[in-house]
Amino acid sequence: MKTSLTILSLVLAVVMMSCQPQSKPSVFTPAVQKINPEKFDQTVDGKQVKLYTLVGQNGIGMKVTNYGARVVALCVPDKNGKPTDVVLGYDNLNDYINRPQTYFGAAIGRYANRIGDAKFTLDGVNYNLVANDGKNSLHGGPKGYFAVIWNAKKLSDSKIQFTYHSPDMEEGYPGDLDVTVTYELTPQNGLKIDYKATTDKPTVLNLTNHSYFNLSGEGSKTILDHVMMLNADSITPVDSTLIPTGIIESVTGTPFDFTNPTPIGERINADNTQLKYAGGYDHNWVLNNKSDSVALAATVYSPVSGIKMDVLTDQPGIQFYTGNFLNGQEIGKSGKPYEHRSAFCLEVQHYPDSPNKPQFPTTTLKPGQTYQHECIYRFSVMK
Repeated sequence: MKTSLTILSLVLAVVMMSCQPQSKPSVFTPAVQKINPEKFDQTVDGKQVKLYTLVGQNGIGMKVTNYGARVVALCVPDKNGKPTDVVLGYDNLNDYINRPQTYFGAAIGRYANRIGDAKFTLDGVNYNLVANDGKNSLHGGPKGYFAVIWNAKKLSDSKIQFTYHSPDMEEGYPGDLDVTVTYELTPQNGLKIDYKATTDKPTVLNLTNHSYFNLSGEGSKTILDHVMMLNADSITPVDSTLIPTGIIESVTGTPFDFTNPTPIGERINADNTQLKYAGGYDHNWVLNNKSDSVALAATVYSPVSGIKMDVLTDQPGIQFYTGNFLNGQEIGKSGKPYEHRSAFCLEVQHYPDSPNKPQFPTTTLKPGQTYQHECIYRFSVMK
């Protein structure tokens, strides 16, 4: 009798265990799971900094902070369904503060990319900016939007909104500017970024995100094996300080032709003046889409992970940068060094130095107008 009761008890225990709801596996890598939110929980410039978690519907998840409205981690499934963190970043706030020149994952403004000689003229008024890239201004200056504290409002499990008030003459730019950047994880495993801004006086504005990607996984040694296509037939060539010369140049027959899928490293060391100026790719491509609607700008694929990333935007240009200044000295959130050319950026944008190049699409924003644009980084797998 005792034996029968014991067997019955075991059967009931197994049945009860099988009826328990099974916890879903984490969408994050072990390294991302280990990031301690307390290492971001600080007061900076009198404002509170925090780390936020977003989770999408189909295996995508991200960590963001309101310091620079930065993407700290972005995890998507690889060809085997394994979570893969595809962006560079640190596991603590202090590294972001002490290493601002990396711009890892940051919102960039008031003007993304470079403005020549750190000055421009608008409506007959000369404005002098803060030079932080030789004689030029880069990414809004040393106290650009990557280095300020944004107000954060989590709208849902998969959506967060950052707002920032940029005062008149901050870093030399005119106008009180109110900026909103919204990050949303979509059902299509995309990171959708919406930008909006208004001003009380004429100004120039060019916003983007500076995430560094490695689709084989953050900390992998190279992106030169990644295969890329750019929907762009021309670039804006630059001088030796990486300021556009003002002309539009066809990519046909050059190392800049990615109109067909091509490994990033196939021609990066070619004997080409433009490549020598930048130490690799760090140029603006003129996108073929001439409408205001969102369209495919780029596709990148890692043969290691099988992860494919599509970039969609309504902006006229995209900056492709191959991590030329990474040198192994930066240690990322998984404890691995970020080696030379171990990440790439695809920054949707207006053209660099547009305020000084009237032949380029205008970046002037006036009172009563609303600056608005959209970018989507959409992920899938190729098996």
